[in-house]
Amino acid sequence: MDQDSQLLQAATDFAYYPGSHSDDSATEFLNRFPLPLIINALQTQFDVPGLESALVACLERLFKTKLGASLIPEYMPFVQVGLQADSQAVRSLACKTVSCLLENLDNSHKVAAHLIKEFNMYPLLLDCLINGNEEVAAGAIDAIKKLASCPEGIDIIFPSNKGGDTDLGIIASQCSSLGRVRVLALVVKLFSVSTSAASAICSLNLLKLLEAEIRSADDTLVTLSVFELLYELAEVEHGTEFLSKTSLFQLLSSIISNNFTDSILRSRAMMISGRLLSKESTYSFIDEQCAKSVISSIDGRLQSLDTSDRDEFETALESLGQIGLSIRGATLLLSGSSPAARHVIDAAFDQQGPERHGRQLAALHALGNISGETRSENDIILDAEAEENLLRLLYEAASKSSKLTPSGLFLSVLQQDSEIRIAEWEL
Repeated sequence: MDQDSQLLQAATDFAYYPGSHSDDSATEFLNRFPLPLIINALQTQFDVPGLESALVACLERLFKTKLGASLIPEYMPFVQVGLQADSQAVRSLACKTVSCLLENLDNSHKVAAHLIKEFNMYPLLLDCLINGNEEVAAGAIDAIKKLASCPEGIDIIFPSNKGGDTDLGIIASQCSSLGRVRVLALVVKLFSVSTSAASAICSLNLLKLLEAEIRSADDTLVTLSVFELLYELAEVEHGTEFLSKTSLFQLLSSIISNNFTDSILRSRAMMISGRLLSKESTYSFIDEQCAKSVISSIDGRLQSLDTSDRDEFETALESLGQIGLSIRGATLLLSGSSPAARHVIDAAFDQQGPERHGRQLAALHALGNISGETRSENDIILDAEAEENLLRLLYEAASKSSKLTPSGLFLSVLQQDSEIRIAEWEL
């Protein structure tokens, strides 16, 4: 058996070994096939069937061992070349190798960041993000996110001199729609790393890239992708503090209120609004009028929807239920002479046929949230106006039915299918 065949067999065995590799097994493998030999084969033996994929998988597992990771600093030129390779598999390996370098406990983040800067790898990672296939782009995002976990990495990603070839705003404006979505995905991932990264992103107005993409609405699929990123952004623990400084809430309100917007986009806007306003901390950073405006938009949309808009109606109810998770949100839903929560209560006890089953179920869960079922014991009771309106709405719903009293309404719901009964028991 020639050396290439031996290497192919050994690399395959190492790559697909079912257990985890120890430093001993990594040492044994490297004693047979030194790293320079493996790298040379990867760069030159293109005509050997299956060799590239076997070596890529082998090196990926090798660099995840403590021994393998400790060797990466010696082979940074190989990683640098790999990030520029024609082979997508090799580019993916190079991105993952950068991640392994940053994860290696024997190298401080400062040393790893210095190596990445010395070999000018950040621009190469950005190129992988924009021009690589899906696996390469994911590997690049992961590596850049890990780089952002240290101050030295933040300095590389967000240098003091703006407008260079790594300026994310400029890059986003110059690439394809897919490239823009990937850049925006990177912005969201970086935002979630730390308040330092989030602060840098806000100071560079990078969050406005997401808003601008939604406002343009040139491509529904792209807009949906950006909405998914906003949904992810809304979940970030420190997100509200920074999002409150943007015009995001006004944008969401306008989308929800726009009858000419695609229904699925309105639904996404409601879901994001619900997630943001479900957090008690949100109300410490935003003007109450922002929250009222969003709730009013959902309220208005529910008034205009007909029975054929089943999915959007259910999403709107779920969004109100999300808002009701917080005390301030629940209070706003139950404030005024015509509280937005009336839609939830009306739908919760609407038993007009199986086609409204999903709507009723969504409403019962939402009512549970608004009523305090999910809040702590000390936070269940709202202010006097909200509690009074909740009781009034229940009696009004009962008066429109044959049951006449809230207790009669609840009893009638308990006679429905198990899913509905369970939802009511949770109230």
